[in-house]
Amino acid sequence: MSDNAVSRYPVPALESLPEDIRSRILEVQEKSGFVPNIFLVLAHRPEEFRAFFTYHDALMEKSGGLTKAEREMIVVATSAVNDCPYCVVAHGAILRIRAKDPLIADRVSINYREAGLPARQRAMLDFAVKVAEAPGRLEETDRDRLKAEGFSEEDIWDIGAIAGFFALSNRLAAVTSLRPNEEFHLLGRLPRTK
Repeated sequence: MSDNAVSRYPVPALESLPEDIRSRILEVQEKSGFVPNIFLVLAHRPEEFRAFFTYHDALMEKSGGLTKAEREMIVVATSAVNDCPYCVVAHGAILRIRAKDPLIADRVSINYREAGLPARQRAMLDFAVKVAEAPGRLEETDRDRLKAEGFSEEDIWDIGAIAGFFALSNRLAAVTSLRPNEEFHLLGRLPRTK
């Protein structure tokens, strides 16, 4: 793999992709100013691209008991324990933007337990990390703690589903040697100039 490759697998040319995938990638590029490497790498397998982003959007873009920033916190914390630099960097950028906090992603990825989070978010991340590290050890007391912090059964499902989905994503990133875009490193750290 060359030093500037985004993956060990071939990245298809944009013009060779099915129209729906090409449109999705161009839409993301228009919105963010660049194409996140995950889109290019997963485009190698169009059916999996569609399935991945359909489930991603169902989990990450919906409204409900979890804020979009909390959803990103789950991704960052669980990706850190799963040793996934791509997701820590990419979703760390999204977390900084959604939380409007330039330091939160670093704190959550290094040690969420010492990040100064409110009890609600700490409980949420304790549960998500347990799902990522030791799902067989989940107990009713883990759910009870979340309920005591105001999470519903549907919220608990979302926390577990996000942790589970990103376990898949973290492993795909490792298998493909997916590299984070350089653009992600500064997003949400400095005030926007536009």
